[in-house]
Amino acid sequence: MKMGSIQSFLLFIAFLASHLQAHAAAPLTKVIMTSGSASERDGAVYVAQDQGFFRKHGVDLSFVQVRNGPVAMSALSSGETQFHWGSVSGANLGAIAEGADLVFVAGFINRLSGMFVANPKIKTPADLKGKSLGVNSLSGGGWIFSMLMLDYWGLVPERDKIQFRTLGEQAVMAQGVLNGTVDASFLGYTFGKMLEGKGFSVLADSEKLPIPYQGSGLIARRSFVTSSPAAVDSVLRALLDSVAFIRNPDNKSHVTKSLAKALRFRRIEDAEDGYRTMVNLYDRKIYPSVDGIRNVIRLLGANNEKIRRLKAEELIDDSAVRRMEKEGRF
Repeated sequence: MKMGSIQSFLLFIAFLASHLQAHAAAPLTKVIMTSGSASERDGAVYVAQDQGFFRKHGVDLSFVQVRNGPVAMSALSSGETQFHWGSVSGANLGAIAEGADLVFVAGFINRLSGMFVANPKIKTPADLKGKSLGVNSLSGGGWIFSMLMLDYWGLVPERDKIQFRTLGEQAVMAQGVLNGTVDASFLGYTFGKMLEGKGFSVLADSEKLPIPYQGSGLIARRSFVTSSPAAVDSVLRALLDSVAFIRNPDNKSHVTKSLAKALRFRRIEDAEDGYRTMVNLYDRKIYPSVDGIRNVIRLLGANNEKIRRLKAEELIDDSAVRRMEKEGRF
């Protein structure tokens, strides 16, 4: 090889090494995602963290469980956090109605998902009259789940003297039903199946009912979605990788372990029911549900003029989801 060729080759190698080193040293994008619940519905996030899918796609994601929806929406609106994993609720619709720059970015579960579980003495929805229901907060997802179920059954809390009691996360709500603190609660399948096994009444499996709903997915500031499309895309790629991992039966032990750890179960076997639900829980196409958002606007708008004026189609930015579909990720 001639001297000039050798020099050119060495320069190329030096350039390539420098490029690879710079690429390897590229810092991860730090983002914070909140959730107001802890159930199998959040499983895609648990697994993505445990399997390193966020870091694989260049994201250092912190997943923070907050007390309730209003706290999460306040942090998101102020820019303290970048994403919220949750469903359409009074908290986010209320925030948007008051001018918050929030949109639904993706819908991983576009339906109600869970069980309405009650004291064994309660046999029918009509028996809920005069009873108490446990919820995570009075504007969050769990409350909306309950309100939609009551609406479907033709029950009105004020008229039928149905009271709500704020208990907190799913584990506490389940314990509240178990020890009689409340008469009933809408629970995820992991905790719902546990109570069913102890003889408690299951008034409904919500997935079998024709109730339009925007369930668990990503919510973000519209301005963030516009200014940081790479970060949004990276988070969606990680979550889609996680869903694919969950659906693969070879990964059952890893998925069950992640769920048990997140729900603080002492035994991994206690997460088995949740795992079986997770396998078919997430939608193939992750576009947000306009009909699902519109249904909640209808429900809450009856007593709130600002929410009633909201247009469901204007609360969605599915640009990142369209990019994911174009990439062939679903």
